[in-house]
Amino acid sequence: MLVRHGVMPMELGLVHQLFGQARSPAGDPLYEVVTCTLVPGEVRTDADFPIYVAHGPQALADADTVVVPASHEYDESDTLGRLNPAMADAFARIRPGTRIASICTGAFVLAAAGLLDGRRATTHWKSGEVFRKLYPAVHLDPDVLYTDDGDVLTSAGEASGIDLCLHMIRCDHGAAVANEVARATVVPPHRDGGQAQYIRRPMPEPQFSSTAQARAWALENLDRPLTLRELAARESMSVRTFTRRFRDEVGISPLQWLTQQRIERARQLLEETDLSVDRIAVDTGFGTAASLRQHLQAALSVSPSAYRNTFRGSETAAAS
Repeated sequence: MLVRHGVMPMELGLVHQLFGQARSPAGDPLYEVVTCTLVPGEVRTDADFPIYVAHGPQALADADTVVVPASHEYDESDTLGRLNPAMADAFARIRPGTRIASICTGAFVLAAAGLLDGRRATTHWKSGEVFRKLYPAVHLDPDVLYTDDGDVLTSAGEASGIDLCLHMIRCDHGAAVANEVARATVVPPHRDGGQAQYIRRPMPEPQFSSTAQARAWALENLDRPLTLRELAARESMSVRTFTRRFRDEVGISPLQWLTQQRIERARQLLEETDLSVDRIAVDTGFGTAASLRQHLQAALSVSPSAYRNTFRGSETAAAS
């Protein structure tokens, strides 16, 4: 592990915990985890305590896998699209063919090193816009929990580092070893869906609007099979004029907006109520559970039951 000032203790700990628990059938450790930093000594964390790191960047030369966790002090502000000299020197010590992975915004470091150009990668969804501006050559996917491009891997938020570590253990030593590590750590060996299910996507309201009444009425009647003609009539417009003005003001078509609002309402009901999936499908205007599943899968890459399981627990999901 290559840590920097501002490291999050959870990210540091989860790598040691997960790889440290991986055992062969005979009980032998399958990994040796070593923590290093650019200058050995005390390293600040984002908590109210520091850590002491004894190893310098020389340790990277012996590594088969290098994991770069996030630093809230540096990743989005100081990299500026390139590595600083000390970090560039550290990366130069890594042997060709070494597997390199990042957790959360540690992807900024990999991108600054040029390791992600032309590759699919992810980072925390809140940092996606900054990442895209700094590294347009990277194929950023802000919706997934992690990406695997062979010798370079990235993960989303810090808890997604668990998913990534288990994936690497699974690739190295098989599902049985990874499942045993997950069981000992009391985490699922695989999580459904991706980062998209955790992102709130409120629709921005236009500053000046001639379609606001129609949108407000639609939100009160999402359970109905609403038509463009009905929406346009609320503003005393023709369908063509209403569609054009709606797109100018909101940025998408009325039907796209309706689908997004229905998905957001379904998410709310799945999180906050015990209503069945069939009932939620009716109340949000999707009509059938199959239609709701199809739309939620397309938007969030997760089923209604899996989404509810994520936010309310498995017992509630099973009951619905």
